[in-house]
Amino acid sequence: MTGVNGDVRDSRERPPGGAELLHVEGVTKSFPGVRALDGVDLALRAGEVHVLLGENGAGKSTLIKMLAGVHRPDEGRIVVDGEEVAIRSAQDAERLGIATIHQEFNLVPGLSVAENLFLGRQPRTALGLVDRRAMRERAARLLERVRLDVSPAAPVAGLGIAQLQMVEIAKALGTAARVLVMDEPTAVLTSSEVATLFGIVRELRDSGVAVVFITHHLEEIAALGDRVTVLRDGRSVAEVAATVSEDELIRLMVGREIGEQYPRRRPEPGAPLLRVRGLTRRGADGGPGFEDIGFEVRAGEVVGLAGLVGAGRTEVARAVFGVDRYDAGTVEVDGRALARGDVRAAMRAGLGLVPEDRKAQGLLLDAPLDENLTLARLDRDTRGGFVDRRAQRREAAAMADRLKVRMSGLGQSARTLSGGNQQKVVIGKWLLAGVRLLILDEPTRGVDVGAKVEIYQLVNELTAAGCGVLMISSDLPEVLGMSDRVLVMAQGRIAGELSPADGPVGQDAVMELAVRVPGARDRGNESAMEGSDVG
Repeated sequence: MTGVNGDVRDSRERPPGGAELLHVEGVTKSFPGVRALDGVDLALRAGEVHVLLGENGAGKSTLIKMLAGVHRPDEGRIVVDGEEVAIRSAQDAERLGIATIHQEFNLVPGLSVAENLFLGRQPRTALGLVDRRAMRERAARLLERVRLDVSPAAPVAGLGIAQLQMVEIAKALGTAARVLVMDEPTAVLTSSEVATLFGIVRELRDSGVAVVFITHHLEEIAALGDRVTVLRDGRSVAEVAATVSEDELIRLMVGREIGEQYPRRRPEPGAPLLRVRGLTRRGADGGPGFEDIGFEVRAGEVVGLAGLVGAGRTEVARAVFGVDRYDAGTVEVDGRALARGDVRAAMRAGLGLVPEDRKAQGLLLDAPLDENLTLARLDRDTRGGFVDRRAQRREAAAMADRLKVRMSGLGQSARTLSGGNQQKVVIGKWLLAGVRLLILDEPTRGVDVGAKVEIYQLVNELTAAGCGVLMISSDLPEVLGMSDRVLVMAQGRIAGELSPADGPVGQDAVMELAVRVPGARDRGNESAMEGSDVG
């Protein structure tokens, strides 16, 4: 099967799987106000890839954190090699041969790649000192295994998101695990990196390792998996073969039929809300810049922004919103120019930005949900220098209900929400602020299929109300399915415009524009369309 992640098929006949290595039996786990797991079962066999599928908040992360020693079950048991075990820590998990690659990177920025790979288990000399030479040599072999071309001595702080993901994978491989748990490992990888990762997973499977694989990319399931366990509302509702149709997987996962995947409703566009003219910024320290960017977004319109990795999409969005200053050009809202580098001015004009990195830039992770949801409208909820907390909670409760945020209550911290629910909170913040032009940067990355459709419906509601949307996405079917017009960037310039509203536009048309600028093919290719920490 070929998707936006490229051709990741496994043409070889898959083995049936070997003996059972690990069995989760009737596991239950509750947190204040929430039952995260309710009698979940999961059986893992040697030599298989077992996909764990479910919506955000279905209990996947809680389950794998039990295997990693982060949480302990309230009821039920975990059996390894036929014997019940207690996994109280990461050390217990490692001794049992279980390694977990979490969504949140577990790396120390101030240490080198080699030091991170062997943190807590460094090779020692006969005198008990750290054998740095042996550590670098072993690190080099692990990095070569994951095809990551970085020096073992390189500081982790200088690596990009995709490189950090591959370091995490190399770290897990270094433990010689019998059970490897991978939580959305492809979310930040390009298709060439996904192909590399899949090759590694298949090698591990063929050597007898049991792999638990969590993904929201349904096309990856048939390409890599053997069996699928589906979680819904904290319960294991089905175990099926990985060859089951995507429609059936969606039905099992969300408990209902999902109609049109990209349900774009296109109202008649109105007057221009946003007009960008001649926007130019020279790249600092060799970083990506952009030149002579010009476009407009009209009321009721979704304008998509596509392009290769490093094309400058995110940088343009940040400049328009005032996060970064630019060297030349103008940004106008309703015909009035915005001051450069002034986020407050952009917000007063009705602009909102849902950033690519929602955790670092879109949320106050340790603040409660009511504060996060009302953050962009604090001025309206403040009287005489005091915040009207009652009004905040009332508005936040109404918005959380409208967006169907799964939570224990408004006092729950944003950090503890699933990725899809976190994204709903970031979007809800701008809806409460009365946004008129919303910039969405990778709005559905790490979001399950049900929540994606809900986000698309919110886009429809915004445009039906006369708002405009600028949507940046590396998911080509998404940007083509939800945009009225698509601007394609290449090497910091707009290479062309496509109009899906006028009829079907193929992904090849986007790629033709994306590589049009001379030299662009040297910087990336089709494989770079999916996943990036620069846009």
